[in-house]
Amino acid sequence: MVLAMMRLLLGLLFLAHLMVVTHGQPILEAPKTVTGPWKGDVNIPCTYSPLQGYTQVMVKWLVERGSDTVTIFLRDSSGDHIQQAKYRGRLHINQEVPGDVSLQLKTLEMDDRSHYTCEVTWQTFDGNQLVRDEVIELHVQKLPVSKPTVTTGNGYGFTVLQGMRISLQCQAHGSPPISYVWYKEQTDNPEPIKVATLSTLLFKPAMLADTGSYFCTAKGRVGSEQHSDIVKFVVKDSSKTNKTNTEAPTTMQSPLENSSKTNKTNTEAPTTMQSPLENSSKTNKTNTEVPTSMQSPLERKGLPIFAIILIIFLCCLVVFIMAYIMLYRKTPQQEHLYEVARMDASEAKNSGETMRVAIIKSSCSSEEPDSRQQLL
Repeated sequence: MVLAMMRLLLGLLFLAHLMVVTHGQPILEAPKTVTGPWKGDVNIPCTYSPLQGYTQVMVKWLVERGSDTVTIFLRDSSGDHIQQAKYRGRLHINQEVPGDVSLQLKTLEMDDRSHYTCEVTWQTFDGNQLVRDEVIELHVQKLPVSKPTVTTGNGYGFTVLQGMRISLQCQAHGSPPISYVWYKEQTDNPEPIKVATLSTLLFKPAMLADTGSYFCTAKGRVGSEQHSDIVKFVVKDSSKTNKTNTEAPTTMQSPLENSSKTNKTNTEAPTTMQSPLENSSKTNKTNTEVPTSMQSPLERKGLPIFAIILIIFLCCLVVFIMAYIMLYRKTPQQEHLYEVARMDASEAKNSGETMRVAIIKSSCSSEEPDSRQQLL
């Protein structure tokens, strides 16, 4: 029984080892053939899925030259190395994405057609090395130019304001070099006029006279000349646009203005019976009148009668109190000294007076005649 269990355990370990060997190793993925444009750029894909326990230590790209295979690129722990002078400045290997070691080749020549080998070496978790490679055949063709497309720079549309700096761009695909020509259609002539010989038509700035229909053509070394679709380019007057935006619409008047206009219409006499002089005077008066919104609350609405009476009563009360206080302070300051002289009957007969009252004021001598008159 124990022996059978040991045999079963060994079998399971062997199956696990087989699964790791067959399914646990990284696998290179690359197409069999790739076609690139003559004088253009091409990307030869070569990728794998990174696995835990396998560390990439070397990448090689090789190319067949007759019966020999030549290394053109090597990546190891010391960095990237381009082995052939022919590929310097034209060859680049991706290193931003883990598992992507694709070859990018620029400015293809006809003699770049060949079989390219992508070779990757990993170090396993047990210290061994694993090497995998894939062969890709590269074809170089002289591709004709495709139909060009027209776009605007910076994502603007084909309708712009006067004074803006904008460009129309013509783009086509094919074997370079590609020559571009810009045309503008004429209203009085069926033949368009040539306006530029570059891929970009620049307006700096755009003028009203630039409005019109434009198209571009593209011509390469292979194939016929291709024409783009006609685009309508419109330049609007910026001054009119600003004036329209700054004018306040009549419908935006405030309700206060509308109500004041309604009241004024109801109270005004018909103007059909008025003379031109009266109309002009009313017009001037209307222009000089203070708006209803600027009048004080007292002007817009009269005070109630009881409020007016209350204000008058309070004013009279204040005046009475002030007069009383002033008299009360003045009376203690005056001291009166009255002296009454009585005369004998004989003296009264002689003088013909029955009584004389003399009033002497110590503080105010100017009031003495008035006091005597009062006593007499």
